Amino acid sequence: MSQENKSIHEFDFNIICEYFSGIERQGPGSPEVTIKALSFIDNLTNESRIADIGCGTGGQTMVLAQNAPGKITCIDLFPKFIDMLNENVRKRNLQDRIQGVVGSMDNLPFRDHELDLIWSEGAIYNIGFERGLKEWKRYLKPGGYIAITESSWFTEERPDEIQSFWNDAYPEIDTIPNKVAQIQKAGFIPVANFILPENCWMEHFYHQQVEAQRIFLQKYKENPTAIDLIENQRHEALLYSKYKEYYGYVFYIGKKI
Repeated sequence: MSQENKSIHEFDFNIICEYFSGIERQGPGSPEVTIKALSFIDNLTNESRIADIGCGTGGQTMVLAQNAPGKITCIDLFPKFIDMLNENVRKRNLQDRIQGVVGSMDNLPFRDHELDLIWSEGAIYNIGFERGLKEWKRYLKPGGYIAITESSWFTEERPDEIQSFWNDAYPEIDTIPNKVAQIQKAGFIPVANFILPENCWMEHFYHQQVEAQRIFLQKYKENPTAIDLIENQRHEALLYSKYKEYYGYVFYIGKKI
């Protein structure tokens, strides 16, 4: 692989989709973390409307459905992810509560003030943290909640290697206090934030990819793009192991004023 840092967005969408469809979660997280974030959200009922934006194949969606009332609409750009989610919904007989829809997070299919809760794990970076907060807010009822995970710095200073990697991959990465200030500026009351533990990255994300990578490389052993994608993922995992005390995902929960 080139020594230059690469964003996941630089790879062919079909290659990305096929690779990540082979693992349960498309980003760091865990059922325990999803449940913990839910504990800060009040007043959900069977009539509540929830949107899971950038849902992937729905690993966190099923946890939401098992631990919170209401109807969940799941949005993702990749049709294969939505097909897999909807099939899982059918297997669990949850069609009356969960619906997967192909769509873009910058053109959501909701009315103003329709939603009680917007959920997005590991996905808001696709549109940008501040832009997502600003544009998605309109869909929430007054008093509605937003719950999102976002890459964040844990320290004010960090080594050049990891600083350079994130500046290239996601320039909006910032410290936790600055992210909380952005939530408040966007018109939300900052309700809670907490750092995702290491097992969300290693056990539930990077370790899950080892077998998927073996199968993927076996299928695409002559495909330079596929090989490069796997090298990119392995490079990310090594950087996390090396610099995990400096950055990670943070769950941010805000309440619309």
